[in-house]
Amino acid sequence: MPKQKTRKCAAKRLKRTGTGKYRHHKAGGRHLLTGKSAKRRRRLGQDGAIGKAERRRIKAALPYGL
Repeated sequence: MPKQKTRKCAAKRLKRTGTGKYRHHKAGGRHLLTGKSAKRRRRLGQDGAIGKAERRRIKAALPYGL
Protein backbone atom coordinates (compact mmCIF):
# COMPACT_ATOMS: atom_id res chain seq x y z
CA MET A 1 0.00 0.00 0.00
CA PRO A 2 1.53 3.36 -0.97
CA LYS A 3 1.86 6.17 1.52
CA GLN A 4 -0.86 8.81 1.61
CA LYS A 5 0.08 12.35 0.69
CA THR A 6 -0.43 15.31 3.01
CA ARG A 7 -2.21 18.31 1.51
CA LYS A 8 0.47 20.95 1.96
CA CYS A 9 -2.02 23.82 1.71
CA ALA A 10 -3.81 22.47 4.79
CA ALA A 11 -0.57 21.70 6.66
CA LYS A 12 0.62 25.30 6.29
CA ARG A 13 -2.66 26.87 7.41
CA LEU A 14 -3.83 24.70 10.30
CA LYS A 15 -2.56 23.74 13.74
CA ARG A 16 -3.75 20.80 15.79
CA THR A 17 -4.49 21.31 19.48
CA GLY A 18 -3.72 18.83 22.22
CA THR A 19 -7.32 17.64 22.29
CA GLY A 20 -7.36 16.91 18.53
CA LYS A 21 -9.22 20.01 17.35
CA TYR A 22 -7.87 22.21 14.55
CA ARG A 23 -7.17 25.96 14.70
CA HIS A 24 -6.78 28.44 11.84
CA HIS A 25 -5.69 32.06 11.41
CA LYS A 26 -8.59 34.50 11.01
CA ALA A 27 -8.86 36.56 7.85
CA GLY A 28 -8.85 40.34 7.81
CA GLY A 29 -6.18 41.10 10.40
CA ARG A 30 -3.28 42.14 8.18
CA HIS A 31 -4.07 45.57 6.76
CA LEU A 32 -6.62 48.41 6.92
CA LEU A 33 -6.62 48.01 10.70
CA THR A 34 -7.20 51.69 11.51
CA GLY A 35 -10.85 51.41 10.50
CA LYS A 36 -11.47 48.43 12.77
CA SER A 37 -12.29 48.67 16.45
CA ALA A 38 -9.76 47.59 19.08
CA LYS A 39 -12.05 44.74 20.15
CA ARG A 40 -12.24 43.47 16.58
CA ARG A 41 -8.46 43.73 16.11
CA ARG A 42 -7.91 41.69 19.28
CA ARG A 43 -10.32 38.99 18.08
CA LEU A 44 -8.61 38.83 14.69
CA GLY A 45 -5.29 38.15 16.41
CA GLN A 46 -6.61 34.98 18.02
CA ASP A 47 -6.87 31.64 16.26
CA GLY A 48 -10.29 30.47 15.09
CA ALA A 49 -11.65 26.98 15.61
CA ILE A 50 -12.61 24.62 12.79
CA GLY A 51 -16.23 23.49 12.93
CA LYS A 52 -17.43 19.92 13.17
CA ALA A 53 -18.62 19.90 9.57
CA GLU A 54 -15.11 20.56 8.23
CA ARG A 55 -13.26 18.16 10.54
CA ARG A 56 -13.74 15.07 8.38
CA ARG A 57 -12.39 16.83 5.29
CA ILE A 58 -9.35 18.09 7.20
CA LYS A 59 -8.57 14.67 8.64
CA ALA A 60 -8.50 13.32 5.07
CA ALA A 61 -6.21 16.17 3.97
CA LEU A 62 -3.83 15.54 6.89
CA PRO A 63 -3.66 11.75 7.20
CA TYR A 64 -0.65 11.81 9.57
CA GLY A 65 -1.69 14.81 11.62
CA LEU A 66 0.58 17.84 11.85
